[in-house]
Amino acid sequence: MVTAEVAVRIGDWITQHRPEIVDITGGAPELSEFFRHFVETARTAGAHVIDRCNLTIIEEPGYGDLPQYLAEHEVEVIASLPCYTADNVAKQRGQGVFDKSIAALRKLNAAGYGTRLPLNLVYNPVGPTLPGPQAELESDYKEVLARDFGIIFHRLFTITNQPIARFAEDLRRHGQWDSYLELLANSFNPGTVEGLMCRDTLSVGYRGEIYDCDFNQMLQMPLGNSEGSELFLWDVTPAQLEEREIQTGFHCLACTAGAGSSCTGSVT
Repeated sequence: MVTAEVAVRIGDWITQHRPEIVDITGGAPELSEFFRHFVETARTAGAHVIDRCNLTIIEEPGYGDLPQYLAEHEVEVIASLPCYTADNVAKQRGQGVFDKSIAALRKLNAAGYGTRLPLNLVYNPVGPTLPGPQAELESDYKEVLARDFGIIFHRLFTITNQPIARFAEDLRRHGQWDSYLELLANSFNPGTVEGLMCRDTLSVGYRGEIYDCDFNQMLQMPLGNSEGSELFLWDVTPAQLEEREIQTGFHCLACTAGAGSSCTGSVT
């Protein structure tokens, strides 16, 4: 969890440097006692704010006002819904998650999301495969969710599964590690490189440390200074980050495979 000191320093940096977008993530970022501080500080600084919402938080006690709060501050919601069927969601996220997600999406729709306010969903494939064409999957999602649940949204983002953390453990356990990395490497698309999120996005950890992307953060690959010491957000200005070398690893193949993968879906 972000501490009060770190939250204040991040908020001060946002106020001073006025980034175009402040994208709040972290599993369930709304659980942080400083979530609303970040939202309101960023909106006051003129930033477009995104909440990476796992949806089920809206169904938890004490968070029922989230749809109205987010709507009041015109926060874009990007919500995780790995599939439009209960069985597939249960495989990835556990039993009961799908029903809670549907209930939360209905509340977001009622608050104006999917119409006047941006509501986007995120799809991850089940298992060691690349996601299908984003436009086709979006069409399927829209048809099924509207028909079966009366839910509307704007866009679907397809994100390739990264060979890190729990997914990496699962690949190794099932003897699929080598074949998945081979799939990613053989699917390399040079046309994705220009649009990779690490080229224009700064990832900030809960201590204020900075990374080239969320995946580097998960792998503990922070940005460092010339002495190799860890850098924190308040150590840098946007200008100082220009032309820096981006830290890469084998996991980067996931972002460059096929149509590419970024925090806003396909790259090409």
